[in-house]
Amino acid sequence: MFFSDNNKHLKMDKKLKGQCAIVTGASSGIGQAIAIELALNGADVAINFHSNDEGAADTLQQVQNAGAKGILIKADVGREAEVLRMYEEVYKEFNTVDILISNAGIQKDNPITEMSLEDWQAVLDTNLTAGFLCAREAIKEFQKRSIPQNEKRSAGKIVFISSVHDIIPWGKRTNYTASKGGISMFMKSLALEVAAKKIRVNSISPGAIRTNINDESWKDPEEAKKMLDLIPYKRIGDPEDVAKAAAWLCSDDADYITGATLYIDGGMTLYPSFEEGA
Repeated sequence: MFFSDNNKHLKMDKKLKGQCAIVTGASSGIGQAIAIELALNGADVAINFHSNDEGAADTLQQVQNAGAKGILIKADVGREAEVLRMYEEVYKEFNTVDILISNAGIQKDNPITEMSLEDWQAVLDTNLTAGFLCAREAIKEFQKRSIPQNEKRSAGKIVFISSVHDIIPWGKRTNYTASKGGISMFMKSLALEVAAKKIRVNSISPGAIRTNINDESWKDPEEAKKMLDLIPYKRIGDPEDVAKAAAWLCSDDADYITGATLYIDGGMTLYPSFEEGA
């Protein structure tokens, strides 16, 4: 569960005021933290989730505590019909969308010889195809707006939440790494395609982040030490580390940034085994 200061919204500069965001996979972890952070920055939030009703309700409560409007939308974003229904619900409630955070993701780990086609496809559907479906619908809405090229604001923003494993190989997780590597090139190609329409597209690739899913690993001293050995900064990240960066990327402060991947990993991508030299 992610907790926020209920009074924090009273003292923040609301850089996303008047905007509407969709956050997929927002019932826990990074997605929940991002939904709350966007609300603290003034955005209304459509909270997408697949099965965690209790977590989604908690996210909604904290979005409302931040002084923003929120709605819950239960949908499998790897399925086209459900994505289309999700956008219909968003437009019915908020009339438009300004921000898409494509965060929903799953893992189904196995050695390649034991990995089923079903598990391969499920991970690709949720981690990659969902990003395509959600981005396609968001861009249809964004391109209805006409923003002068010299203005430091965009017609819409998309942020894909990827992983350091878009560039770091990971054995027994080939479906996961393939999906994250796919996000990287999809994001860059899409950013290039829509840049002239004043639509910004970026990615955030987190490293080790403390969430409920991997909580047991952090509580095990041996496992925690193994993880810290891979992090030069010697700290496990919190969901809020990612959430603050996502909110900034969606603000006009980041208006000249598109097609970029921001690694939030405490240096995990810096080849920590070479820290001491040869």
